[in-house]
Amino acid sequence: MKQDPKTACRKLLAYIEREQFRGYDPYDALNSPFLSGLSLGNKFLRIAFIQLLKRLPVNLRPLLLVKKDYNPKGLGLFLWGYAKLYAVDKNPRHLEQIDAILDLLEGLKSRGCSGNGWGYNFDWQSRVFFVPKGTPTIVNSSFIGNVLLDAWKITGRERALRMAPPIRDFILGDLQRHQEEGAVCFSYTPLDLYFVHNANLLGASLLIRLHAHTGEDAVREAALAALAYSMRHQRNDGSWYYAEKEGAHWVDSFHTGFNLQAIKVFLDLGFGEEWRPGFERGVDFYARRFFLEDGTPKYYHDKTYPIDIHAPAQAVVFFSRMGPAYAELTRRILEWMIANMQDPAGFFYFQKHRWYTNRIPYMRWGQAWAFHALTECLFHHDG
Repeated sequence: MKQDPKTACRKLLAYIEREQFRGYDPYDALNSPFLSGLSLGNKFLRIAFIQLLKRLPVNLRPLLLVKKDYNPKGLGLFLWGYAKLYAVDKNPRHLEQIDAILDLLEGLKSRGCSGNGWGYNFDWQSRVFFVPKGTPTIVNSSFIGNVLLDAWKITGRERALRMAPPIRDFILGDLQRHQEEGAVCFSYTPLDLYFVHNANLLGASLLIRLHAHTGEDAVREAALAALAYSMRHQRNDGSWYYAEKEGAHWVDSFHTGFNLQAIKVFLDLGFGEEWRPGFERGVDFYARRFFLEDGTPKYYHDKTYPIDIHAPAQAVVFFSRMGPAYAELTRRILEWMIANMQDPAGFFYFQKHRWYTNRIPYMRWGQAWAFHALTECLFHHDG
């Protein structure tokens, strides 16, 4: 039996609230005192431990003393979802949860950065750089900034509005920049020189929204320069590599969705009109290359597995905002996501592989994103 989005959302919300927004994360291996100690600060051991726990379909974290925790980005997505639910039904209980999450986000702000910024609740080692717990990232901070602005618009909570503008000080004051013929790309964190398209565009989209609110010219100029960088690097077929750095030339589903969602912010506000043809090529590429006929979301444009919960969730969010022309595609993706990735207990699975499913209920990666997607659908259908 097909399950409607309202029922799926109600079941997921019950699970989330039972867990009180705390949970595990695919990348939290170094929160284990055992694995952190055994890594000896070695890059390759850190990566090995993180990837081992991420790939295992059995959750060893309780045995390794990894504790369930709040993740700032996950909290931001939960805040977004509650705001959208409030827009739909005006239930005052949603306002209580919004206020509680704002309290948590206030307490989890990164220390020592300009303005407001948020990081992850774990140490994280990539192939390129190491990010200590709490280091503010442009992705987390931009997501949360967009959430705060929407929460204010929907609920009138002035505290949400006050928390958003100082994020510009972090983006403009703390992050590294790659300059390229008048364009700019922001780094992922203040500590690295890794320039990633989705991170750059997410930061730019928040800056242009802040400019629309404050009127600051420097904010607008930085936003448009960052937009120009990533648009100039769009490929002829409408896609983007994850990053221009050698070794990062893959094209995946949800980062493509992030890029397009960020660009749409500019266009909706009346900026960057010269890039509209590129945006439309990107939307066409996204819709044609990442989904099978029944709505199955592919991870890469040329490879289906692993099917990650991020892929259908981001697709539902983006295409819900694209109006009636994409309603049928949105419906197929959403129905597939609910039917194939939601557990009877209400939570959503992490990944489906060809021969098995990783059912670990990661809080930020799975539940927060599924909640964001389901509430986006309800918001645009019922709001």
